[in-house]
Amino acid sequence: MTISTFSFALMNVSVKYLDRIPTFQIVFFRCFGSLVLATTYILVKGIPIFGIKRRLMLLRAVLGLTAMSLFFFSLKYLNVGTAVSLRYIAPIFAAVFAVFLLREKLKNIQWLFFLTAFAGVLVLKGFDGNINTIGLTLILTASVFSGMVYVVIRKIGVSDHPAVVVNYFMFVGTVIGGLLAIAVWVRPIGYEWMFLLLLGVFGFMGQIYMTKAFQITKTNLVAPLKYIEVIFTISIGVLWFNESYTIYSFIGLFMIISALVLNTLVKKD
Repeated sequence: MTISTFSFALMNVSVKYLDRIPTFQIVFFRCFGSLVLATTYILVKGIPIFGIKRRLMLLRAVLGLTAMSLFFFSLKYLNVGTAVSLRYIAPIFAAVFAVFLLREKLKNIQWLFFLTAFAGVLVLKGFDGNINTIGLTLILTASVFSGMVYVVIRKIGVSDHPAVVVNYFMFVGTVIGGLLAIAVWVRPIGYEWMFLLLLGVFGFMGQIYMTKAFQITKTNLVAPLKYIEVIFTISIGVLWFNESYTIYSFIGLFMIISALVLNTLVKKD
């Protein structure tokens, strides 16, 4: 899981570095690289590439593409560590959607954790002058769509291999991202080529090692470790981009992450 979170952190800061490149062009490279790797993996393993629940996988792909695009847009307005932390409130929206759509039940203590996480968002916005309103709106909307993704994945269940589900997402992202990028295409220069090509590699490694972690270790032990991504991302953001955080930033981020970790532990009891 540590390798997975570090891979995702590197992908996040790569997107931040590519600030000159239009968002949909970044989406195209991110998805295309992972599409090549995921398709190769599926073919080598002999996994049926089209899957079973195709409509649900296409829906997951569209929702995931929307969430990814909004997240990448938000990085143009927010510190990368802040954006990643706020993106992690997606499980809250997923839990609420699951209550109404999947008839799942929540423990009372989970609602308290959710309120604590949202209070952390209010602390960030209310006291931290570095939080851009446009960026905050984008990342919260991205989290809503990510929450929808989680619910759709639950509906897909174990009928389709995770690599196939991811591959649908990468295929749709490559096609739509590529088409939308044509009108705004900017020619990459220098190190931008390297970072664009590495986006898919980092994303694919993050997915693969996260899957392996959940396969070999109990979920309640592994799941909280994914929030290490926030620590990695903030550290790289400070060292690489000279990003600054106020005391209110850390208070708000601590409230969000601690509430989500506790929710993960309680949910798996």
